[in-house]
Amino acid sequence: MGDVTVRFFAAAEEAAGEAETTWPLAGGATLGGLLDELVRAKPALAGVLPSCSYLYNSVAARDPQQRLSPGGTVDVLPPFSGG
Repeated sequence: MGDVTVRFFAAAEEAAGEAETTWPLAGGATLGGLLDELVRAKPALAGVLPSCSYLYNSVAARDPQQRLSPGGTVDVLPPFSGG
C-alpha cells in the first residue's frame, strides 16, 4: 500500500477545503474507489465531482476502474469557463 496525491482545482478546491492532499490507497485501488472515499470524507465534493474531469499522472482518466498506484497524482478538474 501507499499514497496518491490528489490535487483539487477551482470549485473542487473550494469544496474540498484544500488544494492538495495525500490519500492512502488500499490494495487494488481504483479512481472510482478513490472518488467514493473522498466524498465520504468531504461531503461537499458530492456536488462537484460528477461534473469534473480527471487526470492520472497527467493523462486523462475517464474509466472509474482505472487502477491507481502509490506515488501517482490525480488531478480533479471541474469545468472551467473564461475567454
